Amino acid sequence: MRFIDKTILPGDITPQAVFEQRRSLIKAAAAGSFGAALTPWFSRQAFAANPDKLAATLNPTYSSKEEMTPLKYVTSYNNFYEFGTDKADPAEYANTLQTRPWTISIEGLVKKPLTLDIDALLKIAPMEERIYRMRCVEGWSMVIPWDGYSLSKLITKVEPLASAKYVEFVSLADRKQMPGVKSSIIDWPYREGLRMDEAMNPLTLLTFGLYGEVLPKQNGAPVRIVVPWKYGFKSAKSIVKIRFTEEMPKTSWNQIDAREYGFYSNVNPQVDHPRWSQATERRIGDAKGVFAPKIKTQMFNGYAEQVASMYTGMDLKKYY
Repeated sequence: MRFIDKTILPGDITPQAVFEQRRSLIKAAAAGSFGAALTPWFSRQAFAANPDKLAATLNPTYSSKEEMTPLKYVTSYNNFYEFGTDKADPAEYANTLQTRPWTISIEGLVKKPLTLDIDALLKIAPMEERIYRMRCVEGWSMVIPWDGYSLSKLITKVEPLASAKYVEFVSLADRKQMPGVKSSIIDWPYREGLRMDEAMNPLTLLTFGLYGEVLPKQNGAPVRIVVPWKYGFKSAKSIVKIRFTEEMPKTSWNQIDAREYGFYSNVNPQVDHPRWSQATERRIGDAKGVFAPKIKTQMFNGYAEQVASMYTGMDLKKYY
């Protein structure tokens, strides 16, 4: 795998002074030395330097003492096949994506189907910032501050029927905006899915930003899912449809190669990918690149306390 360190334009990065102050505050909060004092700071700073800022308050319950991945790596090393298969392609070509206007339809087995534009979706619940570990199947990982709210807030609003067992996410597939859609590598549009209890878990984040700013286009703007205990491809990007179903939905990578990409795709160091071990990982952004020291991968990416109970009694080698 190639390690990409692309140059990011100054306007794409949080101003250094603002970033350093936010990072020190986040670290202090994670260490337990801050509390309610963070709230007014985030409110004052939300739109001070950049109109793309999000008024997100740090949620200390979902925080981390780990060093966060620098923004330039988060925005330059991406999987987003709608813009190409190379990790650098999304940053290179996603500028063609138009994120306004943008609507999402919520449909299927629900009492109250809705079609919402992005601005209405932003108002469903207060915006939180959460620092999540993220793991990709190729053995790389990041620590990213995401901005959004629990997907459960939106799900509750549409009132799923008792027969709804799964939630399917459908991404935009527009050949005019997305050059990668012209390829046949995926049966477009990109589709992902979760079991209902997974979708309702408080960790599952309906995500609108990172590092306190709206999502960069290469990271799945204007709205995506983040499911931190699963491999990164489960976190669908640029969503245009959310559908509630009784049957397990077909998902894109599972359709491409079911042997390598199971429906659940939980981070499990005890189950090897057919072509490599999943027992260790390297952090993107480490100065040593491919020679960075390996880190022991944690079960469920370190979120076992919050999610392991959902899989009690399941054979996680069979349901990988």
